[in-house]
Amino acid sequence: MLINPEGDPVRVWLSLLDDERPPRLINAEKPDMVIWSSLWEKRPDAQVRFDLSSDGAAGTRLRWTLFVEEPMPDAALLGHLRKRLNVLINANLRYTFGQ
Repeated sequence: MLINPEGDPVRVWLSLLDDERPPRLINAEKPDMVIWSSLWEKRPDAQVRFDLSSDGAAGTRLRWTLFVEEPMPDAALLGHLRKRLNVLINANLRYTFGQ
């Protein structure tokens, strides 16, 4: 799902806003890490890194980290970027798996 976010027609979760674009895969080291290019026209320098690990049972722990170059976005834009990742990953993607 993270390596090809638009690749599964059954689990559609990457619902982008007008100012967003589909990410490109920059790097992936299966099964631990995925890096995306920016989703945002306003910040083409941004990258999103996903780190994955086993939860010790049947699930996966996922941590995403947003990286941007200087200058840092102002508080309003940074809040928007973080909220969008939260919605896309912690809501939309998660809910496609019934969580």
